Amino acid sequence: MNNIRKPPTKSDIIERLRRGQLALPPLRFKLIETERAGWDAMLVASWGGQRAKYAVECKAQSTPKGFNDALRKCQLGPLPTGALPMLVTPYLRESQLQELELKRISGVDLCGNGVVVAPGRFSVFRSGEKNQFPTYSPIRNIYRKNTSMVARLFLASPFFGSVQQVREAVNARNLFSSHWGKTPMGLGTVSKALKVLEEDQIVYRQRGIRLVGPDKLLEALADNYIRSNKEPRIRLKIQGDKASLMRLLRARAGAVSLPIVATGLSSVSRYAVMQREDVLSVFCPEIALLLDSLGGKETDRFPNVELIQTDEQPRYFDAREEEGFFWASPVQTYLELTTGDKRDQETAEQVKDYLLRGSETEGGQ
Repeated sequence: MNNIRKPPTKSDIIERLRRGQLALPPLRFKLIETERAGWDAMLVASWGGQRAKYAVECKAQSTPKGFNDALRKCQLGPLPTGALPMLVTPYLRESQLQELELKRISGVDLCGNGVVVAPGRFSVFRSGEKNQFPTYSPIRNIYRKNTSMVARLFLASPFFGSVQQVREAVNARNLFSSHWGKTPMGLGTVSKALKVLEEDQIVYRQRGIRLVGPDKLLEALADNYIRSNKEPRIRLKIQGDKASLMRLLRARAGAVSLPIVATGLSSVSRYAVMQREDVLSVFCPEIALLLDSLGGKETDRFPNVELIQTDEQPRYFDAREEEGFFWASPVQTYLELTTGDKRDQETAEQVKDYLLRGSETEGGQ
């Protein structure tokens, strides 16, 4: 099939059916009618001398919500006489194809994947074709970069009464906008992110906005988290214990109006039981502004302070303040641990439990 870049609308899908562009060899499909009895189309599938008629539900979005809505229609919707239900959508994942097969419901995508069942006549299952369509989310990936702060927010507080409340909470927990005057996130960006979260069945938007899939949300954030070791970083040996180092960093950063937050790996002990090396690692958007005032000696031999230069706002998001010093959020800590070694990943499960316990009560941790 053609490598189409623009996601099709429902009208585009129906037009493809009209032109005979739905393919799932060895089956052949022929459109016989459109818009009948609440269904988008009627078509016939044939293989050799066997034929079956299908009432088709077309879905332009293959999101979990769109898929489940169509699945309910195919299971519960009244069918024209002699017809079987079928879903047609731009792309069907392997798990969706397996669910359709289990429920004995036909589904075909525009990429060459599908399952078509006609009891007593034929059964065809094909998978493995790649998604030819870009994401049709209003924002390409809400689980990365700044927009991920909307998703992360719900693991700190699982319920909000309105989109405006979500926006206010995001900006309040974003140190770049709440403490250092950077441009706050706009209402439009928040609305678009919430739409995707709803489509992914992570939040439910009736009588407010509520987190309903915390496990799924953590999985999506972890799948999209990229740990980089390319940021500029400097390791120092500075005289003093950890408490005095925290006071020093806080004072020097405050003097030049710089946000600093301990990394997730340096914040682990706040959310889980794990011993780490005695180095206090912090994120800072401009480490050169700190170096002269910190003193100490740059070294890789037994350092006790590490400065990592990054201006990625999600790393600072929802940082937890204690005596004026900011520690990474449990979400950031969890994500950093998931990209580490076996010991880190085992500890990540402790932090995950901490997060899930917090999501069970409104207000979170």
